[in-house]
Amino acid sequence: MRADILAGLNAERAARRAAILVTAIPDGGQRLVREADIPGDPLADVLARHLAQGKSGLATLPDGRQAFLTVQVPPVRLVVVGAVHISQGMVPMAASLDLALTVIDPRTAFATPERFPGVDLVAEWPDGALGGRVPALDRYCALAALTHDPKIDDPALAAALRAGCFYIGALGSRKTHAARVERLTQAGFTQAEVGRIRAPIGLAIGAVSPAEIALAVLAEIVAELRRAPRPEGP
Repeated sequence: MRADILAGLNAERAARRAAILVTAIPDGGQRLVREADIPGDPLADVLARHLAQGKSGLATLPDGRQAFLTVQVPPVRLVVVGAVHISQGMVPMAASLDLALTVIDPRTAFATPERFPGVDLVAEWPDGALGGRVPALDRYCALAALTHDPKIDDPALAAALRAGCFYIGALGSRKTHAARVERLTQAGFTQAEVGRIRAPIGLAIGAVSPAEIALAVLAEIVAELRRAPRPEGP
């Protein structure tokens, strides 16, 4: 691998940006395609599919040749705002999906190690925790706001919108969300930006119990993660 390509890969990894190394077969020629450049690449469709799957492998190019695509994708982080029963249901499922889960809730009666053993648990207000105790959000983060409390949920949702998180969801009825939309609009977010929030949160599977709602939310996150291409950040 050429030194400039290796340096490019390392730079994208450090910045938590995806990239694909295209190695031609059989001559071994290589080039690096950054995620932001995929839409304008001659192999855009092939590259976008592999990026959405997050897997490296052989690909047949439009001209019939083959190439090996080495896909580098940042580890996906899931930030859950609210140490509630739904969050507890997410813990084992998120682990099996290789999602790095962080739970944020300033209410120390809920955010306890006993209720969330072995979980990255942050008993702070989201606007203070994000970018501090919790690494800053980015496009490879999903955020789920589950407290029903605007004082807790709204700052987290605003941070996720500004960061361009690939998934943003919020618990609550349509009436609750309408009030949320009004607050965020008054805070300066556009209709298109606020429209990115999935509310009511989760796929419509008829979920009733906290565990079922947790499943619906994670299914929606995976569905959005595997879409190609992901929306551009700010």
